[in-house]
Amino acid sequence: MAPKAKPKPSAPLPTAAPVPLEDLFATLHRHIESFQYESAAKVADQILAASPGDEDAVRCKVVALIKADAIDRAMSAIKTFEKLPIDLKFYKAYCLYRQNKLQEALSTLDGQERNTMVLLLESHILYRLGRMDACLENYEKLQKFKIDSIDVKTNIIAALVSAGRASEVQGMMDALKVKTSSSFDMAYNVSCSLIQNKRYAEAEQLLLSARRIGQEALMEDDFADDEIEAELAPIAVQLTYVQQLMGSTPETIEAYASIINRNLADASSLAVATNNLVALKGTKDVSDSLRKLDRLIEKANGSPQLQLANGLDFKLFPRQKEALYSNRLLLLLQANRLDQSQELVTQLQDMFPESITPVLLQAAVLVKEKKVSKAEEILGQFADRFPDKSKPVLLARAQIAAAAGHSQIAADSLAKIADIQHMPATIATIVSLRERLGDISGAVAVLDSAIHWWKNAMTEDNKFGIITQEAATFKLNHGLENEASQLYEELVKSHGSVEALVGLVITAARSDLEKAEFYEKELRALSGLKGINVESLEKTSGAKHVEGAHVGKTEVSEEVKKARAKKRKRKPRYPKGFDPANPGPPPDPERWLPKRERSSYRPRRKDKRGQVRGSQGAVAKEKHEASSATNTTVSTSSSANTSKASQSAAGVSKKSGAGSSEQPKTSSSKSRKKSRS
Repeated sequence: MAPKAKPKPSAPLPTAAPVPLEDLFATLHRHIESFQYESAAKVADQILAASPGDEDAVRCKVVALIKADAIDRAMSAIKTFEKLPIDLKFYKAYCLYRQNKLQEALSTLDGQERNTMVLLLESHILYRLGRMDACLENYEKLQKFKIDSIDVKTNIIAALVSAGRASEVQGMMDALKVKTSSSFDMAYNVSCSLIQNKRYAEAEQLLLSARRIGQEALMEDDFADDEIEAELAPIAVQLTYVQQLMGSTPETIEAYASIINRNLADASSLAVATNNLVALKGTKDVSDSLRKLDRLIEKANGSPQLQLANGLDFKLFPRQKEALYSNRLLLLLQANRLDQSQELVTQLQDMFPESITPVLLQAAVLVKEKKVSKAEEILGQFADRFPDKSKPVLLARAQIAAAAGHSQIAADSLAKIADIQHMPATIATIVSLRERLGDISGAVAVLDSAIHWWKNAMTEDNKFGIITQEAATFKLNHGLENEASQLYEELVKSHGSVEALVGLVITAARSDLEKAEFYEKELRALSGLKGINVESLEKTSGAKHVEGAHVGKTEVSEEVKKARAKKRKRKPRYPKGFDPANPGPPPDPERWLPKRERSSYRPRRKDKRGQVRGSQGAVAKEKHEASSATNTTVSTSSSANTSKASQSAAGVSKKSGAGSSEQPKTSSSKSRKKSRS
């Protein structure tokens, strides 16, 4: 075998000449100008391969990925470049904001220079966190930079409305020199302020104007019809909500259903429409409402932890998300799904730890499970932990306790609510609960405290007279005549109340006769009592029962006599066709008696023509003649039976409403088939 020849070494391939950095940067600039951000990120990688750590290339790559909505890749790139001496905290904070890690994003901005970009991003984060006051402070700082941007001005109005300061919107618009017609977003935000001020008709007109402005603007930008409808979906949902507030329920339900069925709106608008529709329907069709909400709520990656679908966790405000979960829990309670309710309410407490809604819903679940004492306990603990949010919690605790017959807990809960402590409804409830417990002294103390408070209150709608009157009545009913007399006397002197004067005379007559006689003189004399001698009346043994008309006559004043004389006497009404001049014979006085009891009644004579006469043989002969005619009789009776059956079947046919009486059996059969079908 011939030896193999060694292969000759191949010539090295020519390497591509490196592209100059200037050309790469020119290509990068061209991609950015044409909004080709993915291509721009690739070119930035080429620049970094040629010149590692180039600051411009690093920034361009991060911004290109953010612009391409590749937030996770941008975050990974930022972590890769952390070792470089390049400050990328602003971009990191923005990525965290887009990932809905709001608190971490806010912490990342700490220590950054307070320029316009940082202030704007921080304002967005604070707005999403619901910290509207801090958000507005940032916008006030931004105004010093004299930024003339309609977007910033729109955000300022949105923050004012969300902060509950709708009354300041018009003043802020004047200061910013902006009008509602500036953009459809501005008109939408101003309409929200009108809704907050309960000016629903004006809000409806402004929303219609916002929709018109938006349609014109988007058509100029060559948006398709579906895109325009999706862009203006929030306006459509808000317009339906205004109609709901104005009371047009059937039209509102139809409008919400149309928005949901068309499915052209963005996810957040669809979620709001679904939630409002479920709330509007209430307890009607619970299963359908649950199905609608279940489309918006899903379990996270197979775990029992719930989350909102379609990225709604990043798009809805915390109060909107809380409303969705809360409505689902209420529907689960209506459907008696207690296990799912307990699971959801536990997660709600972790999602919204500082909100009062989860603890109220937890109490509702416990009451449904007939664990009233546990519900009272958790409500009391929450009220002690968050005193500034305790009012609705204590009211719920009082209601639950009162319904369960726990009067002491109910009274103590109401007594802890300071701002409603002296309201008439609260006082009446606490006094009733104390009275039910037999604590009369505690009820009196509540009334005395309320009287003292209203006596010194400087309000237009002062309830001092009402509270004092009720307190005096309560004390009088419970044997505290002296205290009741003092309250009545104070009322007479301060308000001149006739009711209080009557109460004072009645009360003082039991303990202080001189005072009763003194105030009795201030009572107005009653008409018709002038002719009655009180002293002689007292000497009598009292009134006697007399049969028939009253014997005694009271003196009647001339005015009363004239009034009676002026009364028009009504003419008697006669039956139709009756002539009072010729009434005819009088009616029978016995017309109301049964016929057998009337004097003119004569019983009918018995008919004796059918009785058997003659001898016994004659009767036997008649029987024999009757037996010889059997065939004729049977034939006749048979036809008679057929006739009865036809009549019976015809009756059934009329009742069931099928067929005619000519074929009774057929019609009866059809009727049964009809009822089965």
